[in-house]
Amino acid sequence: MEFILKNPILVFIIVINLVAVVVCIADKIKAIYKKRRVSEKSLFTISFLGGATLMYLTMLVIRHKTKHKRFMVGLPLIILLHAVILLLVIHYFPNFLT
Repeated sequence: MEFILKNPILVFIIVINLVAVVVCIADKIKAIYKKRRVSEKSLFTISFLGGATLMYLTMLVIRHKTKHKRFMVGLPLIILLHAVILLLVIHYFPNFLT
């Protein structure tokens, strides 16, 4: 736990993923009650910033936007992009996360 708290990048990734879950659930609740929704642009921005993984899993669990190909294809592609970036960072900067 101490390692995570000392690494600001890991803290950011954890926080942005928690934000993604909260925003996704809030949008689902707003949809149910026919309230003003969270924009798709905002959802994708949070995803690009690092929240794609938990946003995608949350959408599957709460069945939110699962019929939208833009999200069901787009979020896994963003997750893949993040994985590639992470592998490149680890390869070229092995001490970056320590």
